[in-house]
Amino acid sequence: MSKIVILNYGVGNLKSVSKALENLKATVKITSKEEEVKKADALILPGVGAFKKAREKLEGLEETIKKLVNSGKPILGICLGLQLFFTKSFEGGVFPGLNLIKGNVIKLPEVVKLPHIGWNSIKIVKENEILNGVEDGSFLYFVHSYVVKPEEPEVVLSTTDYGITFPSIVAKNNIYGVQFHPEKSSKNGLKILENFVNLIKR
Repeated sequence: MSKIVILNYGVGNLKSVSKALENLKATVKITSKEEEVKKADALILPGVGAFKKAREKLEGLEETIKKLVNSGKPILGICLGLQLFFTKSFEGGVFPGLNLIKGNVIKLPEVVKLPHIGWNSIKIVKENEILNGVEDGSFLYFVHSYVVKPEEPEVVLSTTDYGITFPSIVAKNNIYGVQFHPEKSSKNGLKILENFVNLIKR
C-alpha cells in the first residue's frame, strides 16, 4: 500500500489535509521524522504560517526532501508549502527557499484587502494530470498574502486574479504546488487531491 507522508514542520492544517486524503482511501502519516520521510511514496508540504519559521523547521530535512524529489516521487506543496519550493521569499525580509523551482515569493499589492481570503476562480493555462476532471473557471478557497513569481512561465498550470494575476497551480516534473487550500475547496479541491493520489498508483 502506497504511503503519503504529510510533513509536520510546525505549520497548521495538518489534520484537515490528512482527513481529506483518508476520505480518498489513501494511507497517510503525519510526521517530521527523517526516516519516515525517506520511506514515503509521496510527500505533502502543507502550509499555514510564516515562511521564515517554516524554512528553519525544514533545515534538517532539506536533503531528504531533495532526494525524494530526485527519485521521481510526487511531492505536493499547499499554500506556504508551494512557496517553500521557490528560490527565495520576501516575506518579512529575504529568505532562501528550497529552490526546487526557480523564482521568488512576493507580496500581493496593497491595493487589495490582505490577506486574500475566500473563494476565487482559476484560469487553466496548461493541461496536466493534476487537473483531470477540474474545469476552467472552477472556484477554490484561498488564504494568503504572498504569491509565487516563477522564472519559468511553463511551470504555471493555472492563474488567479486578485489585484494581480498570479500562479494558483504550478507543476515541474513530479513537483506540484497549489496556492489555495484543496482540503477546504469542496469537490474541486478533493478532485485535485484525488489526482495527486492517483499519481502514486501509476
